[in-house]
Amino acid sequence: MPLRVEDTFRHALAAADRPLAGMWVCSGSPLIAELCAGSGLDWLLVDAEHSPNGLESILAQLQAIHGYPVHALVRPPVNDTVLIKQYLDLGVQNLLVPMVNSVAEAEAAVAATRYPPHGVRGVGSALARAARWNRVPDYLARAADTVSVTVQIESTAAVEAMEDILKVDGVDAIFVGPSDLAASMGLLGQQEHPEVRAAVEHCLAAAKAAGKPAGVNAFAPATARAYLDAGAAFILVGADVAILARGSEALAAEYVPKAPVVEPVDTPASY
Repeated sequence: MPLRVEDTFRHALAAADRPLAGMWVCSGSPLIAELCAGSGLDWLLVDAEHSPNGLESILAQLQAIHGYPVHALVRPPVNDTVLIKQYLDLGVQNLLVPMVNSVAEAEAAVAATRYPPHGVRGVGSALARAARWNRVPDYLARAADTVSVTVQIESTAAVEAMEDILKVDGVDAIFVGPSDLAASMGLLGQQEHPEVRAAVEHCLAAAKAAGKPAGVNAFAPATARAYLDAGAAFILVGADVAILARGSEALAAEYVPKAPVVEPVDTPASY
């Protein structure tokens, strides 16, 4: 039976008449991924860079998300040709590649998603979920159209190279990571610092000028709104683990009595 694969995040961004809102899925749980998939958000980011996700758990989450009206992006832990090949064969269609700091690294990310002669992706479609085990007609010829590549701008080097990175054929969008960007600017933990926010807004403006979508991570609602006003085409506004952590803490604060604070008593030292 001939099958088709879904449209990519690239297609969704091109068709959107508003910014697309998403959240991180970091728990490694297919159940949590499915719960988030039905939330009404536009997209989910299944993270394997800072989360306990391997090939098997990513596959299970893709299967859990499939069928819901949401786009799944997956972030590998590193911009690696072999790992990207495995992700694509699993059926990952939308990649968010971390720590892309140069044109060469952007070109390598794109090449990993293309079959020769346009890239270096290994051919294994008959064995892979990506082609539904050769049930997707003409998959090899059409594979590049079934994949979107977003590269992550999260260092001063990446910001400096951004205009050239945006020109790389096959880079569909950029995504700015303010936390790592702040660290590279010597402002660790200060992603709300005016200099960091100015750098983010510079990236958004450059992407708009280049005609490519730009996204950003922003959990603080006021910051998220500011970046949307500055032209962000897509945005991450929360994470499953953060929502659970803050929600469970709120329950504890409401219902768990706190032990009284005992002030220390000064006593004479004895020798």
